[in-house]
Amino acid sequence: MKQKRKAARFVVCIRNRGYPASLEVRKVYRVLADSDGEKHGLLRVIDEDGEDYLYPNEYFVPIAVGASAARAIAVAG
Repeated sequence: MKQKRKAARFVVCIRNRGYPASLEVRKVYRVLADSDGEKHGLLRVIDEDGEDYLYPNEYFVPIAVGASAARAIAVAG
């Protein structure tokens, strides 16, 4: 049986206080699932180092992107 892939989630950074080298304001970041982090108000994003880390949820605004845009963002990252 084929597994259905979960759609990628993306956010725009609106604040980077304390993380200027890791996050750029107005940049789109991919979100990775982390239910434990989300319970504590944190999002796991792939940052400027190409690594995934937890950051405060209020530093981001969720955005919707189409499938072709999601592929383009994934390739660029």
